[in-house]
Amino acid sequence: QVQLVESGGGLVQAGGSLRLSCAASGRAGVRLSMGWFRQAPGKEREFVTAITWNGDNSFYADSVKGRFAISRDNAKNNNALNTVFLQMNSLKPEDTGVYSCAVASPYGPALTDRNVGSSALYDYWGQGTQVTVSS
Repeated sequence: QVQLVESGGGLVQAGGSLRLSCAASGRAGVRLSMGWFRQAPGKEREFVTAITWNGDNSFYADSVKGRFAISRDNAKNNNALNTVFLQMNSLKPEDTGVYSCAVASPYGPALTDRNVGSSALYDYWGQGTQVTVSS
């Protein structure tokens, strides 16, 4: 079992910034590809960004390109192998939603531009953290 703990959500004015964190535990010694999804009230969950297990590749939804940046902890501590951060700048009211972190299955296909947004690739999900951007 993998447990995910997100933090960093909150209320911010349009144009502001927030930094989300997600720590995954339960797979000691194994790096995992991870992603962020969000769900706005009354809307379906949508892909935001993802990063591969080695950090070599990252992917972004068109709506957040140039404003959001995903990164992962490069610490060699086994407990931090699967910690990712989402830096969100120039936030807009349409970025409001519950942001959930997810871990991709290590046994599934590699993340690519074509498949990265599919929820089916992700085995474990966090509870989510609320991000609210006021106008």
